[in-house]
Amino acid sequence: MRIIRLFTVCMLMVLAGCASQQQRHVQTNDGPIIAADTSRTIDLTHPPRDMWDRIRRGYSIPNLNSDLVDYWTDYYASRPQSLLVMSQRASKYLFHIVDEIEARGLPTELALLPFVESAYNPDAYSRAHASGLWQFIPSTGKYYNLEQNWWMDQRRDPIASTDAALTYLSYLYEFQGDWYLALASYNWGEGSVKRAIARNEGQNLPGDYQSLTMPEETRNYLPKLQALKNIITDPKRYGITLPPISNEPYFTSVPRNGDIDMTVAAQLAEMSVDELRMLNPAHNRPVIPATNTTLLLPTEKVETFKRNLASYTGKLSNWKVYQPQRGESFASIAKNHGISVAELRSLNGLNAKQTVANSQLLLPIDAADARITMTAQGAPVTAQATLAAQAQQPRAAASRAVARNYRVRKGDTLFAIARKYNTSVSELKKLNKLRNNNIQPGTQLRVPS
Repeated sequence: MRIIRLFTVCMLMVLAGCASQQQRHVQTNDGPIIAADTSRTIDLTHPPRDMWDRIRRGYSIPNLNSDLVDYWTDYYASRPQSLLVMSQRASKYLFHIVDEIEARGLPTELALLPFVESAYNPDAYSRAHASGLWQFIPSTGKYYNLEQNWWMDQRRDPIASTDAALTYLSYLYEFQGDWYLALASYNWGEGSVKRAIARNEGQNLPGDYQSLTMPEETRNYLPKLQALKNIITDPKRYGITLPPISNEPYFTSVPRNGDIDMTVAAQLAEMSVDELRMLNPAHNRPVIPATNTTLLLPTEKVETFKRNLASYTGKLSNWKVYQPQRGESFASIAKNHGISVAELRSLNGLNAKQTVANSQLLLPIDAADARITMTAQGAPVTAQATLAAQAQQPRAAASRAVARNYRVRKGDTLFAIARKYNTSVSELKKLNKLRNNNIQPGTQLRVPS
């Protein structure tokens, strides 16, 4: 009898434990979703295997379960190539972003947000004029001290924009008191979310995230993030193989004393211009100015860059900044510097209707003064030859990769569109059979995908 009683007690304890475990993972309407419900299984006895493992260990946003989450999970899982491309882009920035997230004590799910915002493309630009990995619109970018000027747009800077985005997200969480509402606010605006809550409360309706009426984009925003979290939490379940991303810094900031051309910096680092631009996408011009900017290089290329720089005897920049005289025309500036007006306009992204210069211009230094000499690499190479050699492969790739249309907006120039899609004005004109640089708003252009 004593054995039977003992057995009965043990069975009741097991059943109670199962019930409590089941209750822990069931979403109810009686209260907020608990933070423990994050699909997180952690082995803290070993250091993170890679960045994916490190991200999983820092989950702290409750899971969202809905039909939209299921839809977007299936959507992403059925597009493994797109996930691969996005993950390869992310590999350059994830270590820095997760480092900053952990330093602030924020949920590591936030490192997945640029997948939703920009597909981890630092050059992404939206119809609402949002730009960069974190898709800041101009006004919010200025509020969070992201410079946007003739030289650069820090909304595209991976370091500056990440700092601004995490500061903004921290504020939104404190403002809303809930990560679901904070993330909806990041997409829709905190004022819009607060007004939606107030409308519900005025009608005696719940004010939680899932009860709000939101625009379609915002309604899909958090489900997309949750879908990506589902896949990254258990990629094998969805037949996905994530590319390995080392839990080590991908890039390092390199100090320097003067202006440097993007092409020259790439040659000194023995890497492609395209790869260098992916780490330094904030710069609007082919020259990176020394003032108030950084040069980011792959960590493995830093010593190569320093070694080649030490043996470099040419000019670091083949461009110069020109301050026009009051009332000086573009025609006279172009003539005095040996280039055409069309080239001057293209280089500086000028509107075809402008005839008088009223701000700084970027001009090429005379070719005779622009030789690149690196004694460590043998004979001198002209800047023009270097540019042509490095541009040949990317431009050919761009020609093969044309896959979509771009509708010209008011204020667009061929130079600005070419920079946005990582190609040249001449290639853009060739693709679209254009005879001059004039483009009208509403025109459809073919651009690299």
